[in-house]
Amino acid sequence: MELEPKTWVGATAKQIARAVRRGDTSATQVVADHLEQIGISDDSLGAFRVVRAGEAITEAEKVDEQEDLANLPLAGVPVAVKENTPVAGLSTWIGSSAVQSPLAEDDHEVVRRLRGAGAVVVGLTRMPELALWGVTDDVDVATRNPWALDRTPGGSSGGAAAAVAAGLVPIAQGNDGLGSLRIPAACCGLVGLKPGRGVVPCDLGREDWFGLAENGVLTTTVADAALGFGVLAGRGPVKLVEPQRLRIGVSLRSPVAGVRPDEPNRSAVSTAGRLLIGAGHDMVTANPPYSPLLGLTGMATWLAVAYREAEFLDWAALQRRTRQHARLGRFVWRRGWVHQAQRDSWRRRAVGFFADRGIDLLVTPALAATPPTAYGHATGSWLSNLRTNIRYAPYLAPWNMAGLPALVVPVGFRPDGLPLGVQLVGPPDSELLLLSVAGQLELANPWQRLAMV
Repeated sequence: MELEPKTWVGATAKQIARAVRRGDTSATQVVADHLEQIGISDDSLGAFRVVRAGEAITEAEKVDEQEDLANLPLAGVPVAVKENTPVAGLSTWIGSSAVQSPLAEDDHEVVRRLRGAGAVVVGLTRMPELALWGVTDDVDVATRNPWALDRTPGGSSGGAAAAVAAGLVPIAQGNDGLGSLRIPAACCGLVGLKPGRGVVPCDLGREDWFGLAENGVLTTTVADAALGFGVLAGRGPVKLVEPQRLRIGVSLRSPVAGVRPDEPNRSAVSTAGRLLIGAGHDMVTANPPYSPLLGLTGMATWLAVAYREAEFLDWAALQRRTRQHARLGRFVWRRGWVHQAQRDSWRRRAVGFFADRGIDLLVTPALAATPPTAYGHATGSWLSNLRTNIRYAPYLAPWNMAGLPALVVPVGFRPDGLPLGVQLVGPPDSELLLLSVAGQLELANPWQRLAMV
């Protein structure tokens, strides 16, 4: 039997689950350690909306009481759930101090799967209002990046990313409608996988963001990302194998006209390319077929999402930026400017891009600029929020529109000390290939897993 560390804070999900299954520690002790760390750190981070201290300990004790832990891949692992995802007995928040839903009667399917794998839900993490923005703040609390407290951890799964990067939990559930897992992953130096359409259950809100939203996890290692993906996808343990020689496309082209990646983000793509060549792959320039129409379609869809989400809410309770977004969404929705045929057309072109160019994967920047400041956005104007979001995170939304799997993986740090990442995109059903290639990047260029808070 190995000696138990003084605290399990900072351990990976795989390390924790292995120790609990072997009897080297208890789920109760692991969860208590993480709850203590949340109590120490979250006042400065603002990652959690709700912490389930007593309930989490009770649930951890129930894990310890099980006679057979061998089939629990997340035995005793503390997890956080994004506040728009129903957890039985808790309100489902939408990123606003003014608006909350009644207590959920049942767990969402992804929460049920996490708990079925032995995980313990320690709380709900914060997000921006209606999950619309790439920064996570409301009028009361700004969620902060553990690497630099004056900067945002991204959005909309910003609280989830802050919690993982600070070691408050080793794994957190989030969802991604137009980059909402991958933006925080890039801001906080994490691995964030958006699965392809229909791979993981994601029935959130009205219309599920027109089918754009996907559930996933944020982790500090590729192995934990694969573990979490396997659980959420209902696949059981996922085994990653080293891929054979691949032809990988690389592109710096922005989907948004006039927005270009800054030098650190260009350098991140170059670094990833060198590492992948070193792993035996071929790299070629391959620019996706972005078009002005795609940009207009994406903007109209983003606006319409806000209207459809806010349609039955008290608009007076919403933030100024959200009300304006929803008003414009009502305009485009009622004029029929948002429809499935637009998204289907882009999906066909995106899938065809991989076949036509003969590439297995695509590498792009994850972000175009450094993460914005942590605060002031919820009280700012709609136009200032629009500019902030588009200028720093233009690369991610097209792949929600296409329903293709995409992953962000860390590759180093900016001169200002914030993490850098790149995005890997693949054709349908390439989630495991994306994870395997990310694992090669991790092996060749290990990253600092946790920020020092």
